[in-house]
Amino acid sequence: MPSFDSSRGRFRLADRHIAVFAHLLDKEAPPAELHHSLSELQRAGLVGPEGELSPLLRELLTALARPVVLVQAEVTGRHGVLTHGLVVGQDAVFSHDAWPGEEESEYVPIEPKTLVWDMARKVKLRRVEPDDSEIAKVSEVKTTMSTLDEIFTAAESSSDDAATARTAALGALSKTSDLAEPELTALVELVLSMDSSWRITTVWEGKQGAQAVHSIAVWDCGRHGYWLRTQPEEPVEDGQVGPDSPLTVVRSSSGEVWDMLADLLPDKEDFIIKDT
Repeated sequence: MPSFDSSRGRFRLADRHIAVFAHLLDKEAPPAELHHSLSELQRAGLVGPEGELSPLLRELLTALARPVVLVQAEVTGRHGVLTHGLVVGQDAVFSHDAWPGEEESEYVPIEPKTLVWDMARKVKLRRVEPDDSEIAKVSEVKTTMSTLDEIFTAAESSSDDAATARTAALGALSKTSDLAEPELTALVELVLSMDSSWRITTVWEGKQGAQAVHSIAVWDCGRHGYWLRTQPEEPVEDGQVGPDSPLTVVRSSSGEVWDMLADLLPDKEDFIIKDT
């Protein structure tokens, strides 16, 4: 159910509720498949009986309707893929976060100066102690996406037994992969120790009306630290990557990742703010 917390100005909304707002903003009646969502919004007091939008929604809907910058964080972990984001409007910034198994995301207003902090929070960016394992000797791994697929296949067939998955993956790759040691073992260890993989994409309308898209992809490998995926190069489109596509991951630090997150955001001269 959609809801509103007046003490913090935050909302819980699903994508279907946002779709209802889009129709109402365009002075359109929502289609039949959204009637239930409309009823939920009316019961929550966010939409009136005649489709009137609550004044409580003004800042959020203005930002959604006329965003200056959109930020999307796709985080893949044990619960699958969760999509978080930020909507930067001219007068307000809203952060939204998903929760495993929940349909609604929480939309919360934040201060513009905390944009990078919020991006870092969405991917659990943190300080990592120096890696003292053999993996520390490796700074870059180059292979193909098929090699990565083989490791995932071995892990999925090992019933959460890390030792069995490691043995199976190393055995399979020793026969099929052109990776040499120590990179071969390093890649297996990185994948099996991965807490999550994520990518953050920023989009805005640049000069001459051209859309600017910037993105980075990172592996969070727990005690083995952060690894930037430089190939396939972001932004990656659907159908662009196949088994033979090159895969390159490069060791990075939390400080370097922080700087990369900041660099994803535009400077004032990078985009045009439209008059309201």
